[in-house]
Amino acid sequence: MKVTDHINQSGNKTLLSFEILPPLKGKGIQSLYQHLDPLMEFKPSFINVTYHRSEHTFKKRADGRFEKVVIRKRPGTESICAAIMNKYNVDTVPHLICGGFSVNETEDALINLNYLGIDNVLVLRGDAAKNESAFEAEPDGHAYAIDLLQQVTNLNAGIYLEEDLKNTTRTRFCIGVAGYPEKHFEAPNMESDLRYLKAKVDAGADYIVTQMFFDNKKYFAFVKACRDMGIEVPIIPGLKPIYTKKQLTTLPKTFHIDLPSDLSEAIQHCKTDDEVEKVGTEWLLQQSVELKKAGVPVLHYYTLGRPHIVANVVKDLV
Repeated sequence: MKVTDHINQSGNKTLLSFEILPPLKGKGIQSLYQHLDPLMEFKPSFINVTYHRSEHTFKKRADGRFEKVVIRKRPGTESICAAIMNKYNVDTVPHLICGGFSVNETEDALINLNYLGIDNVLVLRGDAAKNESAFEAEPDGHAYAIDLLQQVTNLNAGIYLEEDLKNTTRTRFCIGVAGYPEKHFEAPNMESDLRYLKAKVDAGADYIVTQMFFDNKKYFAFVKACRDMGIEVPIIPGLKPIYTKKQLTTLPKTFHIDLPSDLSEAIQHCKTDDEVEKVGTEWLLQQSVELKKAGVPVLHYYTLGRPHIVANVVKDLV
């Protein structure tokens, strides 16, 4: 079932969704089930599964020369989505990224997802590789999310990379894209960032899910700016718990977001990470209560590593 169908059939009720990471290579899927088990009692409408680009490393050969080796630390997004659907009978949303993938690899992934009965994808450019100062596309890959989005919409229209294919099957993906209430860090200003976002919606994006934020005023302002720009698709807020003091510096640096002064001051007064978790849990709960009261279509939680915090918040919310 498509994300937009869930929203349209909700009767204006605020739905729930969760986002997870694939297990690290070498780890079994049981750890992922243990992560999801405490969350499934809340009957989420869908589960997002992130995709991770390949990375390059150099290994020294016996003859002294170095060999470039491609590795992927968290493979398996497609199969994980299928496993989650099979175990929990819930819809999944695999992420698709530009970085580290050729257009042919992307088409193969989309074909596999279609075979598996997966109706949704979240289209992202993705981050730069760890050894790159800025994002670099594969020589035969997409440089921008809108190009990747166009490939998905082409398949939805039955247009494959091999132009001579006849009587092709059309896919039916519901396409999500990312939005940034505090502006994408590479955009020169918010207005240009919104224009890029509108271009993606005009090209076929069905809904938007936001980068995490900790000040609801920024989400509401972002939604208003989108509506003023003529963007009418659902805008899903993305939420994340804070649970360590270290995140006061890592979150703004990594995700280019601000933390409200009330939140940062409360965390700075904490003596242990257990105290930080209590502050972060309460902050997330209050964010969720206000957003739900405002009638947001979905509360989307980035559960990465801390499902119990999200479970505690949702338990008090519902």
